Amino acid sequence: MAETCTHLDTIHDVTPSAAGCEDCLKVNGTWVHLRLCRECGHMGCCDSSPAKHATAHFHEKNHPIVQSAEPGESWLWCYPDEVAFELG
Repeated sequence: MAETCTHLDTIHDVTPSAAGCEDCLKVNGTWVHLRLCRECGHMGCCDSSPAKHATAHFHEKNHPIVQSAEPGESWLWCYPDEVAFELG
């Protein structure tokens, strides 16, 4: 596990793809928390959600960084480096 994220160059200003989990909304699914892909704007559900769409998006697209989309949270997670961090 890395101490810092080595994928900061993949972070972009993005527009969320949906107001909830994009993939859950398509199938009338449910989610617990939302994660925003900072490379393309895909809005997916967290690993506490039944479908884990944010992690599935990482495995499908290899977009390494998500940001919490929960109110009051600003942390990011880098999947390959397995590290949480904040921009600052």
